[in-house]
Amino acid sequence: MTIWVLGDQLNRSIGALATAEADRDRVLMVLSDTKLASRPWHRQRAHLLLAAMHRFADELRAEGFEVDLRRAPTLEQGALDHLAEHSGEELVVTEPNSFDGHRLVTRLGASIVRSNQFLCHYSDFATWAEGRKQLKLEDFYRWQRRRLGYLMDGDEPVGDRWNYDHDNRERAPHDLIWETPPIDELDDLDHEIIARIDRDAPQCWGAPPDGTWATTRRGALARLGFFVERVLPGFGPHEDAMVERSWHLAHSLLSPYLNLGLLLPGEICDAVEAAHRAGAVPIASAEGFIRQVIGWREYVWGIYWREMPEYRHRNHLSATRALPPVFAAAAPTKMNCVAHSMAAVHDRAYAHHIQRLMVIGNLSLLAGVDPAELNDWMWSGFIDGAEWVMLPNVIGMSQFADGGLMATKPYAAGGNYIDKMSDYCGSCVYDRRRRTGDDACPFTTLYWDFIARHAERFERNPRMARQVSAGRRLDDLDAVRSRAVEVLELLDRGEL
Repeated sequence: MTIWVLGDQLNRSIGALATAEADRDRVLMVLSDTKLASRPWHRQRAHLLLAAMHRFADELRAEGFEVDLRRAPTLEQGALDHLAEHSGEELVVTEPNSFDGHRLVTRLGASIVRSNQFLCHYSDFATWAEGRKQLKLEDFYRWQRRRLGYLMDGDEPVGDRWNYDHDNRERAPHDLIWETPPIDELDDLDHEIIARIDRDAPQCWGAPPDGTWATTRRGALARLGFFVERVLPGFGPHEDAMVERSWHLAHSLLSPYLNLGLLLPGEICDAVEAAHRAGAVPIASAEGFIRQVIGWREYVWGIYWREMPEYRHRNHLSATRALPPVFAAAAPTKMNCVAHSMAAVHDRAYAHHIQRLMVIGNLSLLAGVDPAELNDWMWSGFIDGAEWVMLPNVIGMSQFADGGLMATKPYAAGGNYIDKMSDYCGSCVYDRRRRTGDDACPFTTLYWDFIARHAERFERNPRMARQVSAGRRLDDLDAVRSRAVEVLELLDRGEL
């Protein structure tokens, strides 16, 4: 029997591998040339996937498995070539994490083993969602807490509160310093893979790998330990903050390992709960982080499978603008918040969730960028990118392109929000308080233009009606909208 391990299932405890035996089963892993060349990946993202697959193959060989790690034009061709060499052998695969992957293994006639890579299988999510007029994250999260038992005292939540999100929106103090995450030294395999990427995928962009991202389970576990012990206690209050002096703040940086299978959500949540029970982590930090894992992450996963394949094409606001030049690698911009967020992506294929949502996503929403183009850019450019992650987060949460399935209102904001949650505005050439004029903050100008453009659409939305009414009362609305035209032209030319 051949167990086909896909590149985002790199864990001995996942699916078909959990019961595999070295003296009975062989393992297939395919490195797809077409996948590498299919889009402009960030160099660090491409390196992480290739290096992690090579090292996981070596770990399985050390355990005694025969591993066929083969390079092929496509995943499908790699599987067919393997089967041709091992005639009559059954092909077994754990459920893929993508819609297209599931179609592929079904077409090949593989035996599919149910995945345990998430704590809520998408079929269980569908059962939970059935019959509900509106899907709410908070309802799903509480259902998860009860069924999984995290941070529970019997039937009640620890601390008698389900959610500490309101406590976790503080600006970061000027003197607060966050510890730098571990860095690994690159070895010969890393350099070989980097050379392959530069040779075979010249369209890749971004800074080369520097050891920030672990490529083994051992390295991922070390980073989990570092986060829980050194970083998690300060995670909660400032998880929505943005500062010039730190690209990571108190964020875990564990999402790429979760998404590749190097870590599993249960072991992460177990470690966080144990630290809280031991008195090392306050409840606001422990709850806030566990909510991201068993709440938001698994909610996004369930929405992806529930709405595919049509979800890819949602565009509720009819946004058609091409990605502006500021999205190009290391493109200059005078918008300080955008400059720092884009520099983080260029340097490490990473920006934390508020930079993604309220800077990069917010700018795209206000400017009317095509949500499919933004989704493709984020999927290719972020170290933790995957279709199931990006589609609901971009199409739904960030761009409101699904018409309100993921979010009851657009996450649109002007410069005041960015100033509230960051130190970016103080040194910016643009004035976040101004709507018009050459020095007006582009976010503030475009925010009020966005409200005006979509006033009829949102005037009956309970969470947007006040903004629509305020926009209609602006005495300089015509001037704001005229300035917005100039701002969008400058954005398209890369001159903001």
